[in-house]
Amino acid sequence: MAASASFMKINVQHPIKPMFLLKPASQKPSRIRCAAATTKPSKRYSITLLPGDGIGPEVISVAKHVLILAGSLEGIEFNFQEMPMGGSALDLVGVPLPEETLSAAKKSDAVLLGAIGGYKWDKNEKHLKPETGLLQLREGLRVFANLRPATVLPQLVDASTLKKEVAEGVDLMVVRELTGGIYFGKPRGFGTNEDGEEIGFNTEVYATYEVDRIARVAFETARKRHGKLCSVDKANVLEASMFWRKRVIAVAAEYPDVELSHMYVDNAAMQLVRNPKQFDTIVTNNIFGDILSDEASMITGSIGMLPSASLGSSGPGLFEPIHGSAPDIANQDKANPLATVLSAAMLLKYGLGEEKAAKRIENAVLDTLNKGFRTGDIYSAGNKLVGCKEMGEEVLKSIDSQVAAAALRFVQLIEQNKSSQHGPSSFVIQKDDN
Repeated sequence: MAASASFMKINVQHPIKPMFLLKPASQKPSRIRCAAATTKPSKRYSITLLPGDGIGPEVISVAKHVLILAGSLEGIEFNFQEMPMGGSALDLVGVPLPEETLSAAKKSDAVLLGAIGGYKWDKNEKHLKPETGLLQLREGLRVFANLRPATVLPQLVDASTLKKEVAEGVDLMVVRELTGGIYFGKPRGFGTNEDGEEIGFNTEVYATYEVDRIARVAFETARKRHGKLCSVDKANVLEASMFWRKRVIAVAAEYPDVELSHMYVDNAAMQLVRNPKQFDTIVTNNIFGDILSDEASMITGSIGMLPSASLGSSGPGLFEPIHGSAPDIANQDKANPLATVLSAAMLLKYGLGEEKAAKRIENAVLDTLNKGFRTGDIYSAGNKLVGCKEMGEEVLKSIDSQVAAAALRFVQLIEQNKSSQHGPSSFVIQKDDN
């Protein structure tokens, strides 16, 4: 029952209703009323913002404004609380994840993270590295399932380093186990061997419940995509992978409608650049998922375009772009905010079940790219090079224009209706608050 609850929480879905309702009215002159912008908030959510380091504050600022606008058009109000984490927290209070930050995150409805780390803290001891704070956050929130989509958008197919015929049409999802495996396994540490030489060691270990719950998330995800799941392991060498494959096969019996295959991680790494379209959904352990999802990101043309969602069986989810803090371009208005904007869309969709608001953001990103706006990492000749702030402004314009465009379509529909009837008619366009 506990395992079932975990993927029920992760796959929260609500029926999608039309953004506007077209209703016949009495015999009065035609009029248009768009209620979206004036609707009183019917839902309120608390969001913890963790800007972090490097370009993190820049991209989080853009995503925050995008959330506010998209939410307001769907009757949603957000209460944001910004907290320190990573290198900025180290400079402020001496630890990468302050207790106050973790407490605020746990009490919120969702957490949106920018990026952490930088050269400044690279030589710190392990417990004082920004990355340690991220591992502590994931563990503290108990988010064990990391969903990382890699989709080659038609507008950016030429930005991929792969040939167009290889990259075009790629749409895959990596489901990565996030709180187990070699990153958390014990024993771990430093010591000496029988010859007196210094050694470092880590342990790759998984329990039944850890593999079963991530497998169920992956099967549920594949079921909602194209019904194909590839489990990636190293079962020809590693006992932990042999166990992983055994448990994935056992869980597969619950999902006869999903086609399961297995692939060794070295072959999977090769196949991702050879023929990425063969993959639909990939499930794998913590370390393999870390590597393969970053590899998959480059198929899309830029790591600056890809979001992620980290979810658990209860409590808030953690949403973040998969790129790093990019200290070399921090505070220069050069960052690509779209991965964080799309992470905000995943926050709405997977964290809060607000699919209509999420769709507004996704559509706005596509519209902005269709108009030719590009940050440096995805720029190509013939497009307009913009900075982080301007890219964010264009996304906001696209979100706002969706309301105007919908109203225009209904105006045209009204005119068509009037011309096909002998008597006068009237329609009222109003937002469906349900």
